Amino acid sequence: MKRSKLYNARLEKVDMNKAYGIKEAFETLKSLPAVKFDESVDIAFKLGIDTRQPEQNVRGALSLPNGTGKNVTVVVIADGNSADEAKAAGADYAGFDELIAKIKDGWLDFDVLIATPAAMSKVRTLGRALGPRGLMPNPKTGTVTDDVAGAVKASKGGRVEYRADKGGATHVLVGKLSFDADKLTENAQAIVEAIVKARPSATKGTYVVSCTVSSTMSPGLKIDLKDLV
Repeated sequence: MKRSKLYNARLEKVDMNKAYGIKEAFETLKSLPAVKFDESVDIAFKLGIDTRQPEQNVRGALSLPNGTGKNVTVVVIADGNSADEAKAAGADYAGFDELIAKIKDGWLDFDVLIATPAAMSKVRTLGRALGPRGLMPNPKTGTVTDDVAGAVKASKGGRVEYRADKGGATHVLVGKLSFDADKLTENAQAIVEAIVKARPSATKGTYVVSCTVSSTMSPGLKIDLKDLV
């Protein structure tokens, strides 16, 4: 695969054979040749789970101590007082039938979809549109709830989701590259703790097989697994 000049310039500044400490990895990312926008920073895990077994699925959500640095667009499917509470809490859009119809027509210009339990019978009909984008509300991630105000505030305040794919890999947003290394490290440690805590009891052997961090346009830096403990 042909790489850009920027990618190659960054590649020259990192040691692809080295296992970095978490904070050291973020300091390295911040030292690389800069781009003209504030890159997102992600942490990725390869987990030793068998995702063919339902009891070994890993999925959840957490609020990062330093936020994500991202402007999150939140939609709430609810009616009556719940819709009013969602709007008061900062939801960008809140409503019922009109929003469901809009999504059915192809509108997906949002980051988080929250729904009340009572609304889920209709929201499930949107599965083909929402599922592939990871937008379907789920009780495990706090996006199916009667406390819509709390869910909106959490989403706006730095809540992130994690979910292992079929290969046992999961990617989570840590923050923005403009964050200082200490704040990125605190966020990453919170994510690591959540992933470790979510280990299925049926999992055998090594759980966290590998871990890397990267920014939008950087190579992935391998993390020393001893630094995750």
